[in-house]
Amino acid sequence: MRIFATIAFVLLAALPAAAQDRAWVQVEAHPTLREAEERARAYAAILPDVGAYRLNSGWYTIAVGPFPSAEAEAELARFKAGGLVPADTFIADGTNYERRVWPVGAEAGTPSTEAPVTAPPATDAAAAPAPAADPAPEMAAAAEPEPTTVPELPDETPYEARQSEARLDTQGRMEIQTALKWEGFYTSTIDAAFGPGTRNAMASWQAAKGYEATGVLTSRQRAELVGGYQAQIARLGMTPVDEPEAGIRIEMPMGLVQFDRYEPPFVHYASRGDSGVKALLISERGDQSTLYGLYDIMQTLEIVPLEGARERNSQSFTLTGRNDRLESYSYAVLTGGMIKGFSLIWTPTEDSRLMQRAVAMMKDSLESVPNVALDETLGEATPEQRADMLSGLDVRKPDATHSGFFVDPKGTVLTTTNGLDACRRITIGPELEMRLTATDPAQGLALLTPTRTLAPIGFAEFAPGVPRLRSDVAVAGFSYGEVLDLPVLTFGVLADLKGLGGEEAVDRLELDALPGDTGGPILDASGAVLGVLLAPAEGARQLPDSVRYAADAAAVGAFLSANGVDPRAAAGTGALPPAVLSRRAADMTVPVSCWN
Repeated sequence: MRIFATIAFVLLAALPAAAQDRAWVQVEAHPTLREAEERARAYAAILPDVGAYRLNSGWYTIAVGPFPSAEAEAELARFKAGGLVPADTFIADGTNYERRVWPVGAEAGTPSTEAPVTAPPATDAAAAPAPAADPAPEMAAAAEPEPTTVPELPDETPYEARQSEARLDTQGRMEIQTALKWEGFYTSTIDAAFGPGTRNAMASWQAAKGYEATGVLTSRQRAELVGGYQAQIARLGMTPVDEPEAGIRIEMPMGLVQFDRYEPPFVHYASRGDSGVKALLISERGDQSTLYGLYDIMQTLEIVPLEGARERNSQSFTLTGRNDRLESYSYAVLTGGMIKGFSLIWTPTEDSRLMQRAVAMMKDSLESVPNVALDETLGEATPEQRADMLSGLDVRKPDATHSGFFVDPKGTVLTTTNGLDACRRITIGPELEMRLTATDPAQGLALLTPTRTLAPIGFAEFAPGVPRLRSDVAVAGFSYGEVLDLPVLTFGVLADLKGLGGEEAVDRLELDALPGDTGGPILDASGAVLGVLLAPAEGARQLPDSVRYAADAAAVGAFLSANGVDPRAAAGTGALPPAVLSRRAADMTVPVSCWN
């Protein structure tokens, strides 16, 4: 017993010294053993000496090594340069590794790739003193393991390739078809049957790689094809995620994203490191009208660019979008009184095929837990809160917004030219598309027609006679862009029936209007339209802010008539109370937005 205790003491005393010369490249940490094993298998396809270890905190880590301490930094730099590990990967000394859990074969306290050191059984106690005589060589060997080398597969003749191919199981054959489809050479079903389509795909891949196009892959070629595919998929880090608060189970690319916060109806996942990828889980209670409302709302968000396919049916919707800054895919489905779904957002620099693969895996694995959805009070609001944000997401904003107003019951809108000829898209409100159908550059007037049938609540009625000088007038306009849902009335005075330089067809106003009011109707006290507020004149002479011009009713009427719109004359009902005048203005005035 005394000899046995001496052996144990020597071993324990030697371990810290050995550990000091060993280091691991620690890649990821996960709360469950299953997640750690799955991720370790994925990394093992592209990195040598991968292991999963239990930490003394109860979590599990994936690490590569061990390496001599002097070499660990160089290995880490090599892995990062090749894009094989996340940006936040670091060097660990292994002191908090309790035991290796994958591959199985190491005991607690020996987080290494060698066979574990174990005490001899009681029946062999008499033989124990022999190895105890000089433990130093064994400890040195453990401290500096031989580098692992992956033997290169031998090349094969076509006959040998067919023989080795025949030994593949169903999963192996499907992996080859999947990798060929990934590379763009195979377009048919993944069925493990190597028919003419698969053979042609193999031959095409061989030709593209400079190999003889036999249509039968050698073992080395199969390893290259499948290994390349697996290496790219491993970067995603697809991991089963159970989100109990949202009632969602789903596979997510946890190699690229990480949990951030709750802001109902979304669970936010931020970018991991510098991946540039973000994700949302969608969870709320509702019915078909809620689903349709979410479909409309999400199209106003920055994460859903305007260019992309949109699809909606009675039970689900899909939104795709792309611009020069980001791409995204959003999907939601109505099931059992719950709306569940996800969004994946990435930058165009990412491999689009890789992200589409992540999207497909997320959609296939999406599972809704019955009768569980995000509590509307869950989480905390983000420190930055703005009116143009929704649940922590930026609402898409137009490049510029001014005003306009309906001039007929068909929804035709009169406004000013104000940069509209350079707009890729023109709307009234956030989503109602309009076409620029007529302009009068000399007067600064523009006519917009809707792309779908509209039925406005009210439209302009023009004053039939000459307005009285120094009478009270008001401009109805979206002074603050689309921040407010209704137009603002700004009151002023009709100062003159011509410009300061004697210009005809314009009225001069004394009115403190804002840029967003430009294009709005000028109303008299009865609600009749006297003209259209024009943009401030540009030139060497700067007029006072209170001096504004309006295209008068005669010029506006001539422009409308020339473009097929019959302007309606006002009946002259007398002065209206301010509240009634404001309501009439709101019925006809709209925000005109320019989008690029």
